[in-house]
Amino acid sequence: MALSPKLEIRQGQSLIMTPQLMQAIKLLQMSSLDLTSYVEAEMERNPLLERVEGDGPASDSPGGDAPEAGEAGGDRGESGGDDGEWIRSELSDSAQEIAGRLDTDLGNVYPDDPGTRTGPEAGASAGEGLQRDPFQSGLGASRGSGGGGEDYNLEAFVASDMTLQQHLADQMVLVLSDEVDRLVARTLIDNLDEAGYLRLDLDETAERMGLDRARLDRVLHALQKLEPTGVFATSLAECLKLQLIDRNRYDPAMARLIENIDLLARHDYAGLRSLCGVDDEDLAEMIAELRALDPKPGSAFGATLIQPVVPDVLVRPARDGGWSVELNSDTLPRVLVNQTYYATVSRQARGEGEKSFLSDCLQTANWLAKSLDQRARTILKVSSEIVRQQDAFLAKGVEHLRPLNLRTIADAISMHESTVSRVTSNKYMATPRGIFELKYFFSASIPASGGGDAHSAEAVRHRIKALIDAESPDAVLSDDTIVKVLQDDGIDIARRTVAKYRESLRIPSSVQRRREKRARPA
Repeated sequence: MALSPKLEIRQGQSLIMTPQLMQAIKLLQMSSLDLTSYVEAEMERNPLLERVEGDGPASDSPGGDAPEAGEAGGDRGESGGDDGEWIRSELSDSAQEIAGRLDTDLGNVYPDDPGTRTGPEAGASAGEGLQRDPFQSGLGASRGSGGGGEDYNLEAFVASDMTLQQHLADQMVLVLSDEVDRLVARTLIDNLDEAGYLRLDLDETAERMGLDRARLDRVLHALQKLEPTGVFATSLAECLKLQLIDRNRYDPAMARLIENIDLLARHDYAGLRSLCGVDDEDLAEMIAELRALDPKPGSAFGATLIQPVVPDVLVRPARDGGWSVELNSDTLPRVLVNQTYYATVSRQARGEGEKSFLSDCLQTANWLAKSLDQRARTILKVSSEIVRQQDAFLAKGVEHLRPLNLRTIADAISMHESTVSRVTSNKYMATPRGIFELKYFFSASIPASGGGDAHSAEAVRHRIKALIDAESPDAVLSDDTIVKVLQDDGIDIARRTVAKYRESLRIPSSVQRRREKRARPA
């Protein structure tokens, strides 16, 4: 058979991930904080994007035409009409306002900056600005856009919290005078974790810095005397030891208690009494002293700002007895595509490069607005179905949480499981029973012993915790006993599953709980 080149025509179908589709998928799985950062970055790169400030109408935002409120199980999450119609209508309504904004000078944006004004009055403004107090100019820069001069940004004048490293560095210069010792101390300070522990191999550190181990130990010993007491420890036992030494309470009995602190964690008080050579009263006092110590002395200087959870979806009781589901407008970035600015600038474009740049910016801005709108619709649609499925949980509590998986939601709203998975990632729902991550409502099912409805694993886990919390010191429930109680309630569960759920709740075994409740010193 001879080999020869030839032309063939083949027809086929394939799914191509366009940049726009990749952007929509990326936005869908972002949290509200990540989405805000992403939109801010896009607005810096794209001159056609504008932020809508204030509490404007819902139609000003990319999700404005999307349903911001719906009922559980309803069809209000469905997308209707052309996704880009609202963009064109809003742009035509606000074209005059945007055009007027283009004719204003930059002094309207920065009223206290003399270098931003244009026109005949620029010289006078600049002359006045030279005589203005520099500190007063700094105040003006932090004013709001209203220009009233009263709404100062007070957060700009608040000093930042002192970190643990800064606090120790200020003390270190008072106890160490040698420059080499200070350099070693600075290295040790920089390697402390948030709790104040030193997680370094000292032998390796001394070899890397070219120091004698004795000198490193001498510097470390000096640093362990700094405040807060207990920092630069390499273990919990050493941290407690340093604090006891500072309080002059590190005697032989306390030393043996510290050395066998694992027995204290297991509540083996009989073994501790034997090792320490003390009676019940002395052991109780020693344990009380340990509990008064700080196991994480560096946590008071936390440098990481803890961000509160901002819910993406709000669920409230409706008047008809159902539930009202709406998006949290505070987490939705509001942007507009400035078509007027595009028309003005495109007429003045001289080269193909400038025209291509403006065209790309317009296409990217339109796709971003459409993606934000579609993201809002999809989140509302999935959340409404979750609320419909978990109506009993919202009305009666976690004991009535139904077993639920992604396929159930996907089939109910005619979406793919991967889309539902992305929507439920890093999204939170505020309900009358608290704020929950959307993935909280998805749990495995445990069959019923009588052939009835299956039980949610989270509900069973809550039931196990309630049984253990209600047990008395004289009747501690074993895992076998808990299995029997649950089976009597119609839950078909194995002993190993009970043990797994108990360990996930960080509840000790029945032996340890009995020892803790009966042998705990008074």
